[in-house]
Amino acid sequence: MDPKLQKTSVLMLPWLAHGHISPFFELAKKLSQYNFHIYFCSTPINLKPLRENPFPNKNKIQLIDLHLPSSLLPPHYHTTKDLPPHLMSTLKTAFDESKPVFCDVLKTLEPDILIYDFLQPWAPAAAIELNIRAVMFLLTGGATTSFLMHHCINPGVEFPFPEFRFPEAEVMKFINFMFDTANGITNGDRYFKCLERSNNMVLVKTSREIEAKYIDYCSVLTKKEMVSVGALVQEPEVKVDDTRTLNWLKKKEPSSVVFVSFGSEYFLSKKEMNEIALGLELSEVSFIWVVRFHGEGRDCRSIEEALPDGFLKRIGERGLIVENWAPQLKILEHPSIGGFVSHCGWSSTMEGMMFGVPIIAMPMQLDQPLNARLVVKFGVGIEVPRESGRIFQKEEMARVIKQVVMEEEGKEVRKKAKEVSQKMREIGDAEMDMIVEKLLLLLI
Repeated sequence: MDPKLQKTSVLMLPWLAHGHISPFFELAKKLSQYNFHIYFCSTPINLKPLRENPFPNKNKIQLIDLHLPSSLLPPHYHTTKDLPPHLMSTLKTAFDESKPVFCDVLKTLEPDILIYDFLQPWAPAAAIELNIRAVMFLLTGGATTSFLMHHCINPGVEFPFPEFRFPEAEVMKFINFMFDTANGITNGDRYFKCLERSNNMVLVKTSREIEAKYIDYCSVLTKKEMVSVGALVQEPEVKVDDTRTLNWLKKKEPSSVVFVSFGSEYFLSKKEMNEIALGLELSEVSFIWVVRFHGEGRDCRSIEEALPDGFLKRIGERGLIVENWAPQLKILEHPSIGGFVSHCGWSSTMEGMMFGVPIIAMPMQLDQPLNARLVVKFGVGIEVPRESGRIFQKEEMARVIKQVVMEEEGKEVRKKAKEVSQKMREIGDAEMDMIVEKLLLLLI
């Protein structure tokens, strides 16, 4: 059976964060190439940028509004973007209370399959009641997923992969996320109920090229088949607003610039920002740095106030500071880029690997320390060392940047990054063909 000849409808429901919506939407675009009709469901504020920008196979991807109760949060807060941290629990509660609206969507659209995220166990429950197949889609990598599962299912038992053994305090810092509560339900309860309700398999945003043994171990732990969907890195697109950054890059030598970004949901303290600025200055390497401020309560009115005195004047044309957003994918694929100073969020890590850019790992929170270990294990980057509980030090940051971009001892890292990129690209189409076949088998 040729999967491209079979018509199937899929409803996709990601959690309300850009870091979740983006990979879900990339999967939607790929499935649409196989004659799937996709209903992509989220809140109007999250769907707004998708509606405003063209995307391929638009006739096969239908955007569906999910209206959360505005009595709990105003509509502009129906997303994690610029959401004050103290309202995160309220957003999860509002998401839970959208269940009746979501059930109406299910009954109206009658999709063949629901693909859902890790925080909404009510979604697969509603699908199962209507005899709709439900499949969970995890956006953490295989190593992180198996680490989390292991320590929840086998507390106190040593993790079987020594490269990911952390001091107990560090393990608990990560696992404690599972005990956060919203609407009287812990993240752990949400996670495992979502897992339990997934039909036979779970999709995982990773590539078997780099994480096969962790995916397989996770399958053993959960008694569900873990199926890799690939990196799901979107094709870079040039927009009018990107010209300043790309024109600046054109003037630089090949592999001479580092791109510096700590993701869309981590905001540096003024002390962290100061140390990172001085580290970039000490490195003597050209850089593009995306500086983000939280939408509310920012303690600086301007970039100049946030950075060390005289910093912008001292770096001159060697550095480019961009506030809030930059065309990350266009930057990473540019031949002038020689390193990626990253927090090692999973999507950013996969993007760095896919484009063959060596990673200078500076993990901040959540799964990022595990992702940084993976970067080091596969030889595609080097982690900036720091003492437990301390912020990164400018001298160490500068040393690692120089090592990765300029020095002979970083040559092997640069070479390995290119090799892994090539292998991930080669396996990508095969992984998607396999996913399509497995989704269609659910309907037999």
